[in-house]
Amino acid sequence: MGKYDTISKRLIQTYPQDFLCFTLERDDVEFLANLDTEQPNIDTHRTDSLISARIGTEKVVLHYEFQTTDSTNPPMPRRMAGYIGRAIEHYDLPIHSTVIYLRPDAGLNDPGHYIQARFGCQIVIQYKVIRLTEVEGQRVLEAGHSGLIPFASLMKPPERMGSEAWMRTCVDRATDLPLDESAKGDFLTALSVLGGLVHDREMIADLISKEGLMDLIRESSFAQYLLEQEIEENKEQWIKQGIEQGERERAIEDILDVLAIRFGLSETHPLSARIAAIDDLQRLKQLHRSAIQVSNIEVFQNMLEV
Repeated sequence: MGKYDTISKRLIQTYPQDFLCFTLERDDVEFLANLDTEQPNIDTHRTDSLISARIGTEKVVLHYEFQTTDSTNPPMPRRMAGYIGRAIEHYDLPIHSTVIYLRPDAGLNDPGHYIQARFGCQIVIQYKVIRLTEVEGQRVLEAGHSGLIPFASLMKPPERMGSEAWMRTCVDRATDLPLDESAKGDFLTALSVLGGLVHDREMIADLISKEGLMDLIRESSFAQYLLEQEIEENKEQWIKQGIEQGERERAIEDILDVLAIRFGLSETHPLSARIAAIDDLQRLKQLHRSAIQVSNIEVFQNMLEV
C-alpha cells in the first residue's frame, strides 16, 4: 500500500476533525489528540490512526484503518478484532473503529464484524465499513471538510459526470482552499496520487499541467518525501533486478566468447543477436554448457531452436 497509506495517515493526522465528523455522521464531536499508533504485544502491531476525541460529554478513542485491497492474512474482521481488543485493554475507553476502503473493488465482502460462537460463549466485535466508491462525493465537497477533498476523487461523482470532469471538480476545489503554496502543493500531491487509484494517471497529469499546478507539486516537500519513500521501498527489488541483469549480460557474453573461440562466430552474425535477446537466465546457463560441449555450430543452432 505504501504511498497510499502514508498519504491517508498524513491527511487524517492533519485534518482529524473532518474525519471524525464524516465517519461518525455527527457534529457534536471534538478532536482532542492524535495517539501513538503502536500497540505493544508479543509482536508489535501498528494501527493506521488512533484519535482521542469527545462525543457529546463522553471521551472515546477513534480507530481508523485504510485499505486499498482486501486483507486476507489475516482476514480484516480478525485484524480489526485484534486492534480493537488491544485498544480496549490499553485505553479503557469506548472504541469506535472504522475501515476505509479506497479502491472500488475492495471491501465488497467485509461484513463489518468479527463473530465467534463456541461452547456456549459468544464474542461479537463490530466496526464500521466505508467504501469510498459508495459515498456521494459532491455532498462531501459541499460539507466543507477540507481534509476529505483528496479522497473525494475516489467517491461517487454526480450523475452523468465523467471521470475527467469529476477529477477537475476536485482539483478546482483543492486550489480554492486558503492555503499557502507549500501546503497547497502537498494537498495537490495527495489528491493526484490518490486519484490514480481510480482515474487514468495520464489524464490527471495532463489536468494538473493544464491548470498550471505542476510546479506546486514538484516543489512540494511531501511529494519529495513520497518519492524518497518509494525509492527506499523498491531499493531491494531494484538491486536484485540489477544483479540478475548483470548475471544475464555475463552469461550472454560467456556464450558468445565460447562460440567465437570454438567456431569463429562473429558479433555481427544473426545467431549472436538471437542469443543476446534471451532473457531467461537459466536458459542462458544451459546454452553456455551446450556451447562448450557441442561438436559444431549447427548442433548448437539446432538446440537454440528447441
